[in-house]
This record gives sequence, C-alpha cells and structure tokens, in this order.
Amino acid sequence: MSEHIVSVKSYVGVFISLLILTGLTVLVAWFDLGRLNTVVALTIAIVKATLVVLFFMHLYYSSKLTKVIMIASLFWLAIMISLTLGDYLSRGHDPMFGPR
Repeated sequence: MSEHIVSVKSYVGVFISLLILTGLTVLVAWFDLGRLNTVVALTIAIVKATLVVLFFMHLYYSSKLTKVIMIASLFWLAIMISLTLGDYLSRGHDPMFGPR
C-alpha cells in the first residue's frame, strides 16, 4: 500500500489553524456568555480535535475501513455518554446532600 505524502504547507496551515482556535478559546474565556460558555468551548475543542485526527493522525488520507471504524467508535462513545448522562440526570433526592 502506498503512503500519501502530506506537504509541509498543509501541516503549517493546520498548525496555524490550531493556534488561532487556541487563541479564540482564550479570548472566549474572558467573556461571560452564561450557559453558552461550555457550548462554545466544547465546539472549539471538537473542531481542534477533528483537525488533529484528520491531518496529524492521517485519517483524511486513510482507507474507507479506517474511516468507518472511527465513525463507529464515535457513535459508541456517544452511546456511552448518553447512558451515563441518562443515569446521572434521572437521580432525584440525595439523602446525604439534600435535593438538587
């Protein structure tokens, strides 16, 4: 199987994008957006993680099987998080700490 050679220009572009997104994360942290603070921070983090996975881990140039496995693993992670949150959010009164 032949390897795809990624240009230095691509790596530099992704690196600069990651630096800009990190600066944006720091900038957003200075503002009080209420409940949107978490949403904005997680959105920026997901975009940065996606760039790292696609380019530095070479998923963008991988086979279709590797992409399917990655999508399936993200789907499995979503299932696990939703089950955990479903358990956590369905809890009611805690006798030790009082109601939430």
